[in-house]
Formats: sequence, structure tokens, C-alpha cells
Amino acid sequence: MIDGFQLGPLYIRFYGIILMLGAVVGGWLAAREVKRRGSDPEMVWDLLVYLIIGGVIGARLWHIFTPPPSSIAQGFTTQYYLTHPLDALAIWKGGLGIPGTIIGGLIALYIYTRNNKGFSFFEWTDIAAPSLALGQAIGRWGNFFNQELYGAPTNLPWKLYIDPAHRLTGFENISYYHPLFAYESILNLANMLFLMWISRQYKDKLKTGDVFNVYLIFYPVVRFFLDFLRLDASRVFSININQTLMAVVAICAVIVLIWRHRSWEAEDTSVQITPMRSTVNTTSSIVRETSDEKFVHKPATRKPAVRKPVTRKPVTRKPVATTRKKTVARKQIAKKPTAKKITK
Repeated sequence: MIDGFQLGPLYIRFYGIILMLGAVVGGWLAAREVKRRGSDPEMVWDLLVYLIIGGVIGARLWHIFTPPPSSIAQGFTTQYYLTHPLDALAIWKGGLGIPGTIIGGLIALYIYTRNNKGFSFFEWTDIAAPSLALGQAIGRWGNFFNQELYGAPTNLPWKLYIDPAHRLTGFENISYYHPLFAYESILNLANMLFLMWISRQYKDKLKTGDVFNVYLIFYPVVRFFLDFLRLDASRVFSININQTLMAVVAICAVIVLIWRHRSWEAEDTSVQITPMRSTVNTTSSIVRETSDEKFVHKPATRKPAVRKPVTRKPVTRKPVATTRKKTVARKQIAKKPTAKKITK
């Protein structure tokens, strides 16, 4: 099978073309999502450069530190790559790990959003999640031209023929295999459609970062089960490192999603709105209650005043006779006869 073409002194591989096509189409989808959210879609193309650089570095490092058995059989071990840096940079020869692509892209996205105010890291992960799934769906077809990432032998109608030069050790006499890359491509496409659907269908209930969290459930589950068909799985201490990592990521993502929405049922079944606080103005009859939905105005209710019993002191009246005697005596003193002058 032809894996590329000659262009002057350069040999252009279909593998690289397919990967770049997946990145560009994924960027186009992200730009449409940003525009739908009311922002400038040109931001996507500025960010895409950083994501590609971070993704490629992460993917290559993942391959270097977790080489598959086929690479180890050819002498391309971790020790070899560390002592031959030029071969470590030869990404055009293949050897890119999807887990490293996601990790490297997330690191690049975090650095970019950290240095550019106004960019929310979790909001951008939601925007990038469907685009990442679409890019994977397209990019996986690069494995077709490299005749890699095929599964166990099969006689199914959609079986894939592999040239003898690309068959794994122990399978030299077997011609047809499961097209594992095609399975993953189709399921990645389904992942993209599912993420776009929930981002619109449940936009009022989803929190920032939930769409990417669902991606971290869907894709790891797909990859976990497909790895049972994979003949050339990377192993660390006899453990399928990719399959184990995917299981851990999927379980953690499910726990995070449930934890973030643990109060949904209580919120949906509540009929009455409980005010957070209320302030009563004594000069008016309006009560302003603050709630999550709106301000509700109700007339103030005053408690009926409780009248205290009035206690009066008893009036002590003096005897009438004594009072009259004193009054008469005062009048007699005031009417004493005065001596008259006799004028002669």
C-alpha cells in the first residue's frame, strides 16, 4: 500500500496529512461553537497552534515512555529514544499516543488561558471536547495508510488485509484482521455527535466543564473495550498501561459528574421558592424577599399589639369637714377689721 508521495526532496506521508486534516476540521467545528456562544471565532485559530504543539509533544513523549511490543522488538525502547534524540523527534515515522495528545493539549490550553485573561479553562474544554472527538475520528485513518492499529485476526466481511511487512511477530501467515482504527473512528464520531447533542439539549442543567467530563467518560470506555482486540498494546510491568489508564479516568470522571450534580433531584422537585433573606421596612408595608429566581413583594404582616392593663394609684381624699374649717379660717384672717382714722 502506498503511504505517501514524493514532492521534490521531501516525501509527504498520508499519515501526517490526515492528522493535520483532523486538526483543521476540529478547529472549524470549535470556531462554529464559539460563534454560537457569541464570541469571536478567530480566537480558535490562535489557540489551535498551541494545542497542536502541546498535543504532538505529549503524544510523542507518551510513545517514548510506553513503547508497544512491536517497537521494542525493533530496538526502539525508551532507553534508545533517550540516547538518540533525533529519532525521538521523528514523528513522521509514527509513534504517537492518544493519551499523551490529550494530556499535552490540556497543559497547553491551561497555560494559554492562564496567560490570557478573559479565557476560562473549563469553558474552553467544553468547546474543544466535540472538536477533539472529531479530530480523532479523522486522524485515526492515518493508521490505515501506515497499516497499524489493527486488531485480532478475523474473517468478518469488513476484514482488513495487512501486508506481510507490517504483520506482527507470530502473525506472519495471517492476512486479515479487525480494522481496529475504523472501529475507534466510528465511535469517536458518535462521541462528537453525542457531546454536541447534550450541550444543546441540557444547556440549562450542565455546568461549565461537564461536556468535557462526559468526553472523559465516553472515549475511555470505548478505548478500554477496544483494547481487548489490540495485539500490540503498550505494557508497563506487564500491565496494559493504556487500558488501565482509561479505566481509571472513566471511573474518576463518573464520580466527578455525580458529585457535581448530587443536588439536582432536590432542586427539580422543590415547588416553593425559599427566600434566602428578607428585609422589612417599617416605614412601608413592603417586604423584599431575595431568592434565586426573582424578588417577591408581599405586604408586611404586623403582630397585633398587646395592651397592658393600666394600673391607677388610688386617690386619697381628705375629709370634707376638715377642709371646710381650714377654708373658713383663711377667710376670717383675710377679713380682720382695720383701724379707721377719725378726722375731725
